[in-house]
Amino acid sequence: MDQTHSHPLGKDDGKLNSKGLNLYHESSGERAEAYLCGFLILVKENKFIMGKVAERKCSFCDRPEHEVNILFTGLKGNICDTCIENAHQLLEENTAKGHKDQDARNDLRRHRLYKPREIKAFLDQYVIGQDDAKKVLSVAIYNHYKRLLHPPKEDDVEIEKSNIIMVGETGTGKTLLAKTIARLLQVPFAIVDATVFTEAGYVGEDVESILSRLLQAADYNIEAAQRGIIFIDEIDKTGRKGDNPSITRDVSGEGVQQAMLKLLEGSDVLVPPQGGRKHPEQKMIKMNTQNILFICGGAFEGIDKMIARRVQTSAIGYNAIKSSKSLDRSNLLQYVNAQDLRSFGLIPELLGRLPLVTYLNPLDKDALRRILTEPKNALIKQYTKLFDIEGIKLMVDDDALEYMVTKAIDFKLGGRGLRSICEMILTDAMFDLPSEKKPGESFHVTREYARQMLEGDNSKFDYLRAA
Repeated sequence: MDQTHSHPLGKDDGKLNSKGLNLYHESSGERAEAYLCGFLILVKENKFIMGKVAERKCSFCDRPEHEVNILFTGLKGNICDTCIENAHQLLEENTAKGHKDQDARNDLRRHRLYKPREIKAFLDQYVIGQDDAKKVLSVAIYNHYKRLLHPPKEDDVEIEKSNIIMVGETGTGKTLLAKTIARLLQVPFAIVDATVFTEAGYVGEDVESILSRLLQAADYNIEAAQRGIIFIDEIDKTGRKGDNPSITRDVSGEGVQQAMLKLLEGSDVLVPPQGGRKHPEQKMIKMNTQNILFICGGAFEGIDKMIARRVQTSAIGYNAIKSSKSLDRSNLLQYVNAQDLRSFGLIPELLGRLPLVTYLNPLDKDALRRILTEPKNALIKQYTKLFDIEGIKLMVDDDALEYMVTKAIDFKLGGRGLRSICEMILTDAMFDLPSEKKPGESFHVTREYARQMLEGDNSKFDYLRAA
């Protein structure tokens, strides 16, 4: 008599192994499973048990596997070839739209052309004084736009660019002018530091990496980068150290100036897109610098003595008395010219490619007082914002502001000295008030409080003044 088995199938029954076939028989410990045409066939005690198996579907369009060409299976979902094609087409359309938007931003004809007075008015919102430098920058930028919008035709007059060099003491606003212009301009703008460059073949960055910064600012759009503006800061640090020839090469001075000549004048330059020599395998990008405007700036410490020697060539006689009366000895930088820059250490070839020479006035007491409160991002407004975040209202007396300005003049660091003094006065308040004051309360800075913070027993002002 045949023995029957009434117990149900085991827990693992109905599952296929990796080969799609699993053999099992109840009496002998074996089981037979087969997958055929979407059905599961079990062999149990010489009896066939048939059941429908759930077919895989696309997780996006819900199509079964037999209706698609290829079904890609992941850890937690599936996707068919049709959905992949649709996603690829959508991605290409969005990418093309992004390129069109970028091209529209780089098309100067769609942008507004600011007049020189409008450019200067915008600079006045952030920079106090320096009217002469603002006028020179405004005119140069306006002419740069006109050159780009009206390219020369055949047998037409070709307008060449006029690069600028700005001379001014530290803290007078050279870098601030450049950063403010970058907010307004609709062409790529890059700020680089000349102190990191060396002559080709030596440790340091090559001069060509200047264009790499501009290329990155233009999102690697070569056509847009070739119409950009570059501000080279600390150009005075590349000055020739002396007239006497030396055994060692001046790789970070005169060598850098010579390497800049082809950039400033306008030529085809091979640019490393990632900058520097850290990626020797990268492909070079060819850029033309003919339509790139260069603005250079530097402190030129000690050039006022060279200006004084030049303007006082007549030591005796009536001319000496007449010239000394008309000179403003408190601001000799206003008389700077290319001859003084050559005496400082810039080579004549470089100066010939920087035809516009302008200056920045030293900041007097009135200018420093206005810097504290008038610009859009004035120092007092910045600290007021910091206290407002804590719910504390900051109030500063006029006498306290006058005291800060007086001490800033002692620093002789221009606008940067104002921030140092503000930090020294308000550091203790910014340390204690977030824990002590309640939201809605106010903090009042008086002249006496400012004097106590700067000249108290624990003050560091004397050490800073000595430094």
